[in-house]
Amino acid sequence: MSIQTKPRIRFSVIGLNHGHINGQTEAVLRGGGELVSFFAKEADLAAAFSKRFPQAKLARNEKEILEDKSIQLVVSASIPVERAPLGIEVMRHGKDFMVDKPGITTLEQLAAVRRVQEQTHRIYSIMYSERFENRATVKAAELARAGAIGKVIQTIGLGPHRMNPKTRPAWFFEREKYGGILCDIASHQFDQFLYFTGSTKAEVVASQVGNVNHPQWPGLEDFGDAMLRGDGGAGYVRVDWFTPDGLPTWGDTRLTVIGTEGYMEVRKNVDINGKAGSNHLFLVDQKGVQRIDCADVQLKYGELLVNDILNRTETAMSQKHCFLATELALRAQKQAQRLNLKK
Repeated sequence: MSIQTKPRIRFSVIGLNHGHINGQTEAVLRGGGELVSFFAKEADLAAAFSKRFPQAKLARNEKEILEDKSIQLVVSASIPVERAPLGIEVMRHGKDFMVDKPGITTLEQLAAVRRVQEQTHRIYSIMYSERFENRATVKAAELARAGAIGKVIQTIGLGPHRMNPKTRPAWFFEREKYGGILCDIASHQFDQFLYFTGSTKAEVVASQVGNVNHPQWPGLEDFGDAMLRGDGGAGYVRVDWFTPDGLPTWGDTRLTVIGTEGYMEVRKNVDINGKAGSNHLFLVDQKGVQRIDCADVQLKYGELLVNDILNRTETAMSQKHCFLATELALRAQKQAQRLNLKK
């Protein structure tokens, strides 16, 4: 992807509560955005962001950004429960919105966001970084679309994470703030299930969540999984907060895509006891087994989103897909059975 020299849009940032905001901001910058300003209530977070992106002016409040008619896009990684209300205000002020996952934490919020998005025709985009910002996943999607493994019939998405409790803010342990484990970290897997199977209709067959090893934080869910059925294929999702310290990265996240003529496995962050680094993609078909180099794969989400803002198109992600992936995560969370293991 060519580096943009002249800014194509002007954008601002509101809410810095998750480190994903750096990757979100950099994606828009790569796509041709000009970072104008930002606002955060937390002085320490604002100072760190300002150091990393010194070109951005610290706004006095959210209103200053919302009422700046030159700003076309607002990017956010605020506390999850606060993201949908902010996005609604952004859209009502005539701007597009790109938010960290989970972009919405309740079905009631989803209904409100859908209503305002339909009224305003603004973009409400959730940045699923495991797909948009992972080169091996992008390459796997290209291969799947090209028929490399025949018709896709199932995805298996695994999202283990390391907790690092001493580094986590208080809201991380409050269920109503982060939305639950399936709403939060499993949102990536619901997105990938829809995308790889091509499903436009889907349902949650079964789901379960639990706090199996952290009774000191009763609001935390440390395990969750779900079975999915779509009109394009089936899916299984499993996420947890049990990555051991011995792993040299935060989580051995994996995606397996099963087709009628073969399968692919994406080992996103690490190939345990194998090749160093990240972005490992393996393809198994009727001819044999391949390890595919993904180093030169382009990450286009930021550029496509900027294109969509300028052209009023849906090339980065359709609005229908965005909302359906969110709805699946929220329904799985709401109907989940509680997993209670013996002490």
